[in-house]
Amino acid sequence: MKIYVTKDKKEMNQKAAEIILERIQEKPDMTLGLATGGTPEGTYDDLVNDHQQHGTSYQNITTFNLDEYVGLPSDDPNSYLSYMREHLFNHIDIPPEQTNLPNGTAEDLEAECDEYETRIHGHGGVDLQLLGIGENGHIGFNEPGTSFGSKTHIVELAESTREANARFFDSKDDVPTHAITMGIQTILKAKEIVLMISGERKQEALLRLLHGGVSEDFPASALKEHPNLTVIADEAAIENKSVVD
Repeated sequence: MKIYVTKDKKEMNQKAAEIILERIQEKPDMTLGLATGGTPEGTYDDLVNDHQQHGTSYQNITTFNLDEYVGLPSDDPNSYLSYMREHLFNHIDIPPEQTNLPNGTAEDLEAECDEYETRIHGHGGVDLQLLGIGENGHIGFNEPGTSFGSKTHIVELAESTREANARFFDSKDDVPTHAITMGIQTILKAKEIVLMISGERKQEALLRLLHGGVSEDFPASALKEHPNLTVIADEAAIENKSVVD
């Protein structure tokens, strides 16, 4: 595990973008795993700025997103496809057919999970997976208690997760109750993982990740066994310096 401590969220986002851009230079046809939410927005801004200023090409990049809400059509402003278009896809030269998210409105959601897993495997797996972490340790939408052996699956969202995401909706009641998410086993198959952690509310999660045991009660702890994990945390997420010593 490699750990970088940045002075603030902006610097954290910049470091993550820097790593992604290095990998694209090394492998212009890489498969990139993407996350949504407040944590990676600045990283996507940095990637867009780099594309506009330096012309980094995404013509041969394939992306797979971690998750999508069940029941939201793709054109709903709160869908993760809409999020990705707003923050990244519409501003770079990636062909739309090379961007992949689960279909949360599929008639057969179980079949959609299996098909998504097959697509990831068909592209040789994810080269670099970008992750955030929930206050309860969830990664993707894998809530506490999720099997470390899980593949892409349907999950009922914990109340704490719905409350955390309510800021993106008119009210908590509008937040979907279920989502499709890559499973923990799927995430761990990525060749490289970059985990971003920002803010005081994530202090306990970071502390438990670094110094706690490995348990399905804390999904992110599965990452401790990954051979190529980079953690980027801002100072606000660190209660004291000894946490990362």
